[in-house]
Amino acid sequence: MLALNCREAFVRKHPEPPTILLAIHTASDQTENPTVVAEIPRQKEFSLRWAQIAIVLVILLIAGIRFRLRDFPLERDEGEYAYAGQLILEGIPPYELAYNMKLPGTYAAYAAVMAVFGQTASGIHSGIIIVNAASIFLVFLITKKLFDPTAAVAAGAIFGLFTIRPILVGLAGHATHFVTLAALVSIYLLLKACGTDRYTLYFCSGICAGLALVMKQQGVFFAIFAGLYLCWSEWPGTAGRVQYLRKIAWFSAGAILPYLVTCLILLRAGVFQKFWFWTVSYARAYSSEMTLTQGLHHFANRMELQKEHLGMIWFLIVFGMAAFLWRREIKQHALFIIGLLAFSFLAVSVGLYYRGHYFIMAYPVLAMLSGVGLSSAQTLLAKLRWGVASAAVPATIFVLAYGNALYAERQAYFFDSPHEACRYTYGANPFPEALGVGNYIREHSAPDARIAVLGSEPEIYFYAHRLSATGYIYAYPLVEAQPYGRVMQAEMIKEIEAVKPEVLVCVMMNNSWIVDPQADRKILDWMEAYSKEHYTLEGVADGGNHDVYRWGPDAGEYRPRRPEFILVYRRHS
Repeated sequence: MLALNCREAFVRKHPEPPTILLAIHTASDQTENPTVVAEIPRQKEFSLRWAQIAIVLVILLIAGIRFRLRDFPLERDEGEYAYAGQLILEGIPPYELAYNMKLPGTYAAYAAVMAVFGQTASGIHSGIIIVNAASIFLVFLITKKLFDPTAAVAAGAIFGLFTIRPILVGLAGHATHFVTLAALVSIYLLLKACGTDRYTLYFCSGICAGLALVMKQQGVFFAIFAGLYLCWSEWPGTAGRVQYLRKIAWFSAGAILPYLVTCLILLRAGVFQKFWFWTVSYARAYSSEMTLTQGLHHFANRMELQKEHLGMIWFLIVFGMAAFLWRREIKQHALFIIGLLAFSFLAVSVGLYYRGHYFIMAYPVLAMLSGVGLSSAQTLLAKLRWGVASAAVPATIFVLAYGNALYAERQAYFFDSPHEACRYTYGANPFPEALGVGNYIREHSAPDARIAVLGSEPEIYFYAHRLSATGYIYAYPLVEAQPYGRVMQAEMIKEIEAVKPEVLVCVMMNNSWIVDPQADRKILDWMEAYSKEHYTLEGVADGGNHDVYRWGPDAGEYRPRRPEFILVYRRHS
């Protein structure tokens, strides 16, 4: 009886959440009230059940928005991955007919997606739905393992919301989606492996970390983070050094394997030299073009866009960071969160370009912090004796903030057609017109016809399902202020003149070129002269709210309504 009175006095002075109270009751009442013991697994089971149901509903919401817009026209990065994946399915290795500085993991991932769902924009975006849903669930699992179900559900929901925002071009299937998925799998397996002797898990975690790198170079930062976290969390002191080194060796072997296998495959395919030039030599030159001042300006602009319609969510992120200073029960995970935040920022900052879709790699840790912020708000109010309101008030505010973010983009999410949503997201960029041009070429040329796109619209090659006459599927490298520009221009001209493509597509749009003032403009002069000498105008694609196409004799008489349009030429007989 005395023990019961002491316990009740303690509870009155130190109120805790219901689960803590239940544990206190159990510790003192095990012999007096055996039925209480049985309530603990039921409480835990209910907590897990509601969290699982909630995260499934979140995944269905995000997947439903993506599914409705699955016919969203491919943008140029997606076009690159889709065309390279299409070539892989035809037995043509990367870097043979498609040059780019990205590592080929995303090309292979696109090939796998198209093999399952078909070589269409809808098929590609169906695969992205699965990739995104898996990432949401992994954010949920990692957060639940580190913190609590409330934080986990909030983190998964915020990550899903971040990754579909039109202003950050999240609806497109960028390489960063695949980097993020591989990194999250690596981190989750590592968390399960730490503290055990399950070397297979360390090896598998390393493989996924290596896959994050192969998907895109920025993934290396997540591999470094995972390796450093492993070294820190498993540090043995004076004992267990053999097991410690063995764990590191298994992880490191797994991390190296994907890149090593990639190099061997490309070496055997005879394209290793081009692969090395584009992914190492040119990539180094490209990443050094931006000055620090320009980079900081880009970062400031991007962060200004990040908080639009999401002010409360960003408050939760900041509050979650602060919670590590006063919540003793989560301090043990502070180094994990700080490290993941730092390396995520480094991944986003490569080249100092800070493009919207780069932030997909930082959203997992930011989503975790928002979840910690929500959970910490509930804990703080519970300590202030708010009772039931301690859980209800923060959760209600979170749901309202989440609903407001969806409502702010309701037109794109729930009402616009995929074409309209594309225009809303990308403005004047010719992604809808590329579909029309590509379909026309496919229907009016032989399957073995070669084409050349003068501009940065590789999605036209994919839609047309025709081989490119040149490996320069992007015009950007040709007109950048980098040391290889003139050599690249000469090589592209040589390749096109040697192949004599049946169809020539000229993209008359600044966003498809972005000519640096210091760059050589020879390619532009050559394009005009070459098209006039050897080709006849056959089509004009004029985009806007209502796309206009003119084919055959009508093309020469048409005057585009906007300064951005696409010209389609056919070679003289």
